[in-house]
Amino acid sequence: MVNLLLFGLLNPIVIAIVLIVLASLKVVKEYERGVRFTLGKYTGMMKPGLRMVIPVIQSWERVDLRVKAVDVPDQDCITKDNVSVRVNAVLYFKVAEAEKAIIGVENYFYATSQLSQTTMRDIVGEVTLDELLRERDEISRKIQTIVDKASDPWGIKVESVDLKHVELPDNMKRTMAKEAESEREKRAVIIKAEGEVLAASNMSKAATMLAKAPGALHLRTLQSINDMSSDQSNTIVFAVPLEILKAFEGMGKK
Repeated sequence: MVNLLLFGLLNPIVIAIVLIVLASLKVVKEYERGVRFTLGKYTGMMKPGLRMVIPVIQSWERVDLRVKAVDVPDQDCITKDNVSVRVNAVLYFKVAEAEKAIIGVENYFYATSQLSQTTMRDIVGEVTLDELLRERDEISRKIQTIVDKASDPWGIKVESVDLKHVELPDNMKRTMAKEAESEREKRAVIIKAEGEVLAASNMSKAATMLAKAPGALHLRTLQSINDMSSDQSNTIVFAVPLEILKAFEGMGKK
């Protein structure tokens, strides 16, 4: 009778102990770390595997160490040459020190996102529009360096920052289109002028060669007449060499 009474008393205690032990067991995954607190004080890290956290006395925070992508939303920025643009980017970071990410900042994800937004606006304000469009990789590296340094106390490691899109005002788009068109027209005029100079140089050389060779101009005239004879046009322009005119002039004097 006594044994049954003891068994009846111990049975709830055993069940309670088993439940407490089961509730104390925590599984930490390979890509996670656990930050343990005992009576509110930081007492160490929990590595991957099966770990125990004593209820009531201890608590813990789970931290994901994988790389995270933060979409930096469109930001209204003014460049160094006073052009209003909208810029967005994507930020890649990971938690390098889990205890700092929990103890050093309230919400490391939100804090990193806000820091990247303000930094992007500051960096865009330090460059001109041409530099922003031409040196996007360099600007991205500057943003990464600043955000990475500022987030070190939070245990954050910034992997990279990429500017995704730079949206210009409509009037600036039209101005840039006109500028590009003018640049193309300028190149076309230069190429045409260079071609005319080359053609004039070749014609000068040909005229010099024809003048030095006796009868060469007559042969060239006959060739031109032969070329015109195959033309179906009703109008034929016949060029008389100056040498023939001079010969007629000499005959007249005689």
